[in-house]
Amino acid sequence: MGGSMAPIQTLLDGLTAVLAAHPMIEIGYMSFVRFFFPVLAVAILWRAIRSLLQIPHTPETWGQLSLPNGTQIPLTHWENIIGRSKTADVELNYPSISRQHAAICRGEKDRWTVYDLGSKGGTMVNGRAVDGSAPVELGDTITLGGVPLIFLPQTVAEREELEKRRRAERPAAIWPSFLWLTVFQILACIQLILAAGEEASAAIPLAFLGLTALMWTYFAILRATRCVGFEMETIAFFLSTLSLSVTASSAPGSLFKQFLAIFLGLILFVVLGVFLRDLSRVQRIRWLMAAGAIGLLGITLLLGQSRYGAVNWISIGGMSFQPSEIAKICYIFAGSATLERLFHKRNLALFIVLTGICIGLLGLMSDFGTAAIFFVTFLVIAYLRSGDFATLSLICGAAVFGAGIVLKFKPYILSRFAAWGHAWEAASGAGYQQTRTMSAAASGGLLGMGAGNGWLHRVAAADTDLVFGMLCEEWGLLIAMLAVAAIITLAWFAARAVRVGRSSFYTIAACAAGSLLVFQTCLNVFGSVDLLPLTGVTFPFVSNGGSAMMSAWGLLAFLKATDTRENASFAIRRSHQRRLTASARRRVEPVGDPFAREEARDEED
Repeated sequence: MGGSMAPIQTLLDGLTAVLAAHPMIEIGYMSFVRFFFPVLAVAILWRAIRSLLQIPHTPETWGQLSLPNGTQIPLTHWENIIGRSKTADVELNYPSISRQHAAICRGEKDRWTVYDLGSKGGTMVNGRAVDGSAPVELGDTITLGGVPLIFLPQTVAEREELEKRRRAERPAAIWPSFLWLTVFQILACIQLILAAGEEASAAIPLAFLGLTALMWTYFAILRATRCVGFEMETIAFFLSTLSLSVTASSAPGSLFKQFLAIFLGLILFVVLGVFLRDLSRVQRIRWLMAAGAIGLLGITLLLGQSRYGAVNWISIGGMSFQPSEIAKICYIFAGSATLERLFHKRNLALFIVLTGICIGLLGLMSDFGTAAIFFVTFLVIAYLRSGDFATLSLICGAAVFGAGIVLKFKPYILSRFAAWGHAWEAASGAGYQQTRTMSAAASGGLLGMGAGNGWLHRVAAADTDLVFGMLCEEWGLLIAMLAVAAIITLAWFAARAVRVGRSSFYTIAACAAGSLLVFQTCLNVFGSVDLLPLTGVTFPFVSNGGSAMMSAWGLLAFLKATDTRENASFAIRRSHQRRLTASARRRVEPVGDPFAREEARDEED
């Protein structure tokens, strides 16, 4: 490695010597890029953010129910609640039908099941009463409270019209954003080399070149498989670029480690995204994931090392990592559930037990920042699973009571929050980090002092817990706020995707992951400027740290899985759905039917 870096290091030394002899070149370059970087950042993120937020999502149709009057209601999810309630997926305004009467769910190999949800009028399939659940096939008659419904596939004309509308909603071409991001990475690399001067290391250009190559390789491979929709990856790569810049300023020796974390995080993102394609496979390992979350936290409690008062690091062979970061992925995986799992209250009770164990272990580790993140994520998942505000209020009350008990037996914990809101009054003591962070952020102004030109990196945890201050100081308030807006966009997309989500598992997991990313960002940003207590959590994708970077990419996979736009995610493709529809139609239509013949031709094509 050292031999391969020697020529690059020699070239850098020559370049810095030339620039030292002509200082006006360096001054002119730095003055130019300070104004150009915000323009580039907007150009990179504009297409991605606009595409995620503005394109309407036409729901997919997996079947339809024909009413007695001939009206056909599409089934736009793999799991559909039927009832009189306005919140039902299929709203039927008949007096004999309960508010939440039944549910029809798609399972393995396109097999459908009807569940009776304790209705008063009862549920029947082909005249037979449903006791709990019963299988249903296309062409069957489902009777709800005396109202007969026929379960049918889409007609060819309906399917073609739907596919035409969905093709019009294809994600915007994102290669211009990748091109601008490449320019951003090159200019940032040069800026950091100039700022380092004679101390510039060959690791800087190698890390940025590696990130650029990784980004375009990923793009080329996915495009070769006809995938589109790289908005989320654009945001992640942009924030990862800022992470490399922060690392180069504060800890140049960790650049290779941080690049490796981005590489491994991208692999985790792809592997988890592909794994989430098969919902039945996902369901089979949910308890394994629950055990993984508990095991990771338990091992940390037993073998972990204490840093800044919290036992949350494990060191093996000179490498340190935080198992709690990976436990976040396992926890969301275990907490999310398909609709048929939500019918059983015991599953929610078991999830509450899992949450109690995880938060209890984090409390024993004194990692209260991560415990708060787990608790907020729990509230999101629990509400999406139950929709019961009263129960959640009771849980919140119990949590506050538990926190009071902890503070009674561990009063020293309060000392960590003593400076909250009074940082300037203890500028040389408990408020030392926040006051320096706010001073550095103010000195950066709108455009920043330039990457590598700040001084905040001399303060402990500047590139992790206080990284928002480093962004403001070196990159300026504009780019720092764009980084925050990028995280919020991911969560907003998850909330919008609820309406067209295929399964409650994808919906719950995406909303939980998005909420976790936003809440963690809030703790990092507001904690560094004394609006919230400094809890020691990282800024997703930006903070220096391998475990945190891998965790952020892993959480992004849950958001990617909920993207139902055509060919926009690793999930099931529309072409596969077409084959399923064609196969199903042949089971219920005569061989001589023209629709069946046209479907056969489509399948052959």
